[in-house]
Amino acid sequence: MEPAWNDKHIISLRNIKMYFQGIKAVDDLSFDINEGEIFGLIGPNGAGKSTLFNCITRFYKPTEGKVYYKDGQGKVLDLDDYKAHDIAKTGIMRTFQNLELVLYVSVLENLLIGGHIYYNSGLFHQFLRTKKIKNEEAQNKARAEEILEKLNLIQYKGMFPAGLPYGVLKKIELARVLMTKPRLIILDEPAAGLNDAETEELAETIRQIRKEYNCTIFLVEHDMNLVMGVCDTVCAISFGKMLAIGTPEEVQNSPLVQEAYLGEKGDD
Repeated sequence: MEPAWNDKHIISLRNIKMYFQGIKAVDDLSFDINEGEIFGLIGPNGAGKSTLFNCITRFYKPTEGKVYYKDGQGKVLDLDDYKAHDIAKTGIMRTFQNLELVLYVSVLENLLIGGHIYYNSGLFHQFLRTKKIKNEEAQNKARAEEILEKLNLIQYKGMFPAGLPYGVLKKIELARVLMTKPRLIILDEPAAGLNDAETEELAETIRQIRKEYNCTIFLVEHDMNLVMGVCDTVCAISFGKMLAIGTPEEVQNSPLVQEAYLGEKGDD
């Protein structure tokens, strides 16, 4: 049964549990993410953050619980009905902690790979190089160049990713995600390996993507400066259970969160 849906929500997690041989990686988590917001998930190592992402994107089937998602037509979907390889077509895309770029094809070609899921031309058109496939390829290339231009990456379009600065590679990965026309982007530790200047540039890119592409952003991150600087709402978890949810300031001031991070109780 679908939840009582609030039109502001784009995704709703209800009593998610994920157990591995008795280990409670995610332990009865429920929360909602509003359409258009930047939502942060934080917690110590081993808190269950990546496991929760994998439950949403169906790499794992939760032991218990439901994930509901509103697609671009306003229909509420039960993600139990979808396999992992079908999730992208609903408008949910994710990045991973490790870069997944193809290092020895050009930056532009990496973006074109990202847009392949929306090709309508079948093998017949591809083998014969028909007008239909040529038109689709031209549209895909134009979209890729527009995204590179907006993210200030156009100067790299003909270069191989191999050898480019790590911060640039992170932005290229985000650009490729945008080729899929996402409604919800899940970012798994996007600031990992970045210096302070690159992290600040990433923060601005995340804000820009939310604004210009009308995307909801859901990120898990250890860099508290990034989380507190870009997120509208933050959820803190530890050992799979929720500690606090609210504005960045509310979560930062939570005694439970301070205890989990610092090993000591905050002031009452």
